[in-house]
Amino acid sequence: MLKSLTWALGAVLMLSRATFAGEESLYDFLWLDPDKKVYVLQNKLYKKENSFYFDLGYISNFTSKFQDTNGYSFKAGYYIHEEWGLEVFYHQYANRNNDDFRNVRLINEAEPFIRRMKGSYGAAVIWSPFYGKINTFNQIFYFDWSFGAGYAQVRADSNLKTVRQDNVPNSYDQEVYNGAVLKTKLKFHLRENLHLGVEYMNTYYMAPGPQNPKSDKLRTNTDLIFSVGFSY
Repeated sequence: MLKSLTWALGAVLMLSRATFAGEESLYDFLWLDPDKKVYVLQNKLYKKENSFYFDLGYISNFTSKFQDTNGYSFKAGYYIHEEWGLEVFYHQYANRNNDDFRNVRLINEAEPFIRRMKGSYGAAVIWSPFYGKINTFNQIFYFDWSFGAGYAQVRADSNLKTVRQDNVPNSYDQEVYNGAVLKTKLKFHLRENLHLGVEYMNTYYMAPGPQNPKSDKLRTNTDLIFSVGFSY
């Protein structure tokens, strides 16, 4: 009985670790004889090296407390290696005043400071070290887990110049900032050339605020992106 449990535990460990292993990985198990080694071959069904991909996505933005912001995302990339790729992206946003905005106006009779995202574009280096598969509803789904870092230019507008002035109509001025991008993404493969993605992306940039309009402070623009893509 103990021997059967030991072999079963070993099999579970081997299978769970192989999910994120390379295609040929070497495993040492302490419960085996010291001179024995186990090789695990993880067949990778969807290769990325020397492949292009294009993604079209829906953006849900979490930056402004007083705006409901969403938009669309377009990405194109190329994997020069199975784990490393280059990507360019373009985001376009739409904004509308939410209940918090209306409550501040109604209760406080004041105009809140608002910076509205209008768009961004940039490029990133993609590192995709993890891949695996999930068996659910009697169907196997293959996925990749990647990380990215890069540069973005952010277009926005804000009421910074008028929000602190009494008896001055509220107006918005255009702003442009340079920033850094950090993101992570899960890509689920539906078939050889078709995939779905969910991505969490932060863009960091320096911009002034109403407390000190002449001094920049680190700001964050946060996007959750649901996408469908094609690769070849």
